[in-house]
Amino acid sequence: MSRHPRVAFTMNREDHASAFPAPLLVELSAFTEIITPEPLTELSSAQARAVLAETEILITGWGAPRIDAATIGMAPRLRAIVHAAGTVRPILDPAVYDLGIRVSSCASANAVPVAEFALASVVFGLKRASRFVAQLRDTKGVRDVRGMPPIGANRVVIGVIGASRVGREMLRMLRTLDAEVLLCDPYVSPAQAAELGVTLVDLHELCRRSDAVSVHAPLTDQTVGMIGAQELSLMRDGAVLVNTARGALVDTAALTAELVSGRLDAYLDVVHPEPLPADSPLYTLPNVVITPHIAGALGNEVVRLGELAVAETARFAADGTFEHEVRSVDLAIIA
Repeated sequence: MSRHPRVAFTMNREDHASAFPAPLLVELSAFTEIITPEPLTELSSAQARAVLAETEILITGWGAPRIDAATIGMAPRLRAIVHAAGTVRPILDPAVYDLGIRVSSCASANAVPVAEFALASVVFGLKRASRFVAQLRDTKGVRDVRGMPPIGANRVVIGVIGASRVGREMLRMLRTLDAEVLLCDPYVSPAQAAELGVTLVDLHELCRRSDAVSVHAPLTDQTVGMIGAQELSLMRDGAVLVNTARGALVDTAALTAELVSGRLDAYLDVVHPEPLPADSPLYTLPNVVITPHIAGALGNEVVRLGELAVAETARFAADGTFEHEVRSVDLAIIA
């Protein structure tokens, strides 16, 4: 690799502009040669092929085309991919690793706003904010706590499913609450759970004991529908389900039945299918808040991804290492 490695971008233009404002591109150009400041939005044109032929570090992001062996074949000098977004799974063919390409992800930067959103959802959910909003709309000013589930986040039990990057950031943020925190994750040992300051339990115990459950597991063949009718039935009356991970982790039909009955509350940033059918009752229930997949970095949060991508590129240019490397063995278990 040259002393100043040649860098190119592939992602959608809007996120590129948000993640890499001019001052950050100036910082990046201090230790790299940016082949073109404009991101490649496709990799098949003659122009894209010409850029790839010179690229040593490829910075990807949301909207990037899938990177596979054919892509690497067009980039003989490529040594590393830095993903300025969350998970690399949608864009990265595992065959890339067989060709010796190193990969880094900025998922840890994206984890911050997701965990902030999840924490806010837990607090709002336990405060019964959506129920009070609906009540206020109907009564035009009357607040009545009669018939409400238990209100507040003081001395409650909060269950976190998945010690992913977002899950761990959520665990850190939960320390601000006066709450007992349970964790379900098959890849975490009791000793590691102790270091995280949480109690390790299985999924059913977590569902039984928690006043609020926050989902942060990856979506894999093994986790699809992991929260189904049985798990939901174990949750105590008035429990709050928060999902900022993937909609397919939860059985939508089973959850809908529980929410229509009014037994549970839910704050859902992801659903399955996404979006839900227009006639879904979840859009109008007073005990449900649905947001359109906004927990991850948006607006002024996106620049965090660019900053971390530049830091990772600087590290790789200096000594060939990454702080946030994604290995081939990680693909099966990461979000």
